[in-house]
Amino acid sequence: MQVNILEAKNSLSSLIVAAERDEEVIIARNGKPVARIVKYEAPKVAAPGAWRGKAGYAADWNSAGNNAEVERLFTEDDDASAA
Repeated sequence: MQVNILEAKNSLSSLIVAAERDEEVIIARNGKPVARIVKYEAPKVAAPGAWRGKAGYAADWNSAGNNAEVERLFTEDDDASAA
């Protein structure tokens, strides 16, 4: 359904009821659509721990060799990457 701004001001509550019934409400200015009212849906957020057991990692991820390599990557001067 499309309504003009004045009509939307005067009947906002009924437009919200229409949106709750999954109707799309378009608000227009001078016949050109400028806004849309749709039913709100809360974002779906995964429960904490949803990735538990799904992502593997190496047993030696915290070894001295790996830590030294990471430190080298952060501290070594590399002019090629700046280009």
